Amino acid sequence: MMKAGRIRALGAMSGTSLDGVDAAAVETDGERIFGFGESRYRPYSPEEQAVLSAALGRWPEDGGLDAALAVVQGAHEEALAGFEDIALVGFHGQTLAHEPRGRGTHQLGDGDALAAALGLPVVWDFRSADIRFGGEGAPLAPFYHFACAKWIGADEPLAFLNLGGVGNLTWVDPRKERPDEAGALLAFDTGPANAPINDVMLARRGEAFDRDGALARQGEVAQGALEMFLDEGYFLKMPPKSLDRDAFKDMIELVNELSDADAVATLTGMSAAAVLRGMEHCPEPPARLLVCGGGRKNPVMMDMLRAALDCPVEPVEDAGLDGDMLEAQAFAHLAVRVARGLPTSCPGTTGVRAGVSGGTLSRPAKAVNEEDG
Repeated sequence: MMKAGRIRALGAMSGTSLDGVDAAAVETDGERIFGFGESRYRPYSPEEQAVLSAALGRWPEDGGLDAALAVVQGAHEEALAGFEDIALVGFHGQTLAHEPRGRGTHQLGDGDALAAALGLPVVWDFRSADIRFGGEGAPLAPFYHFACAKWIGADEPLAFLNLGGVGNLTWVDPRKERPDEAGALLAFDTGPANAPINDVMLARRGEAFDRDGALARQGEVAQGALEMFLDEGYFLKMPPKSLDRDAFKDMIELVNELSDADAVATLTGMSAAAVLRGMEHCPEPPARLLVCGGGRKNPVMMDMLRAALDCPVEPVEDAGLDGDMLEAQAFAHLAVRVARGLPTSCPGTTGVRAGVSGGTLSRPAKAVNEEDG
């Protein structure tokens, strides 16, 4: 087990939007944040995105994942190489499938190989232990959100919203001492966020996403389709709860007959409405909603949220945080917690029966040999 004290850890995140790999360094002891280091973004090429997209929904036993694994490993090695004074790496991998009440969860990636390539200890497979102990395995960033709330000096409840491929919400009470303390956190996936918008943009326009919400702004939300979307039973389910990227793929069928602009406007409205439904679960109204992920750059999405919520809706940059790198930083922070045997999830974040420290620690062969000697 790693000794206590602040270290520089490096985290990587490749989200369900399939846009690329974020890498970011954080100075932390696994409980507090002491500072932020450099960061890097390594985008996936269209060819790499096609390989990963074809692998979505596949499980290890399905086979045929060699090409996707090569993309994931190669991109992460490039993204994580060359950072200075790093003691530990957190490697999330690429989520291909997620069925917490079924087959489990599958994040493609080989931590042993990455440790060997980087010459650094790597923590990976963060979600499996949580699922084994009855949790959803997601979301995992909430323990880092708690640390961020402390770092920005929050003194009343607030919420973090990540708008990636899927949306997830973390309600934080910074008056608590520890993230696993009863009532400190409530977290869950709100519903689809950018993934269906991106899928429709690619299919109809050959574009990766709706830049600046430009197409959505030209369209109108189809209220009938929105109402049908909100009839989905997921929104009535109490949190914690989590989703697979394609859990709501039928929502695209609801916009098939719409124009491009109306389809994207409606999907954007659906994603915002899912967040609004999620906000109803907060134990008490948050003083502010801090938004990270690509969705915070969509002014149409942000305006929809602002129009419907009583609290300020702000990009996390307004609080001095980096919305592009928050999740990568989270896995650096979580890696330190795993190495120190601290919990990374709890009943309020994933529904796990008790706090659990998830993750596997892989050491490069040189380090193992030195320890043996």
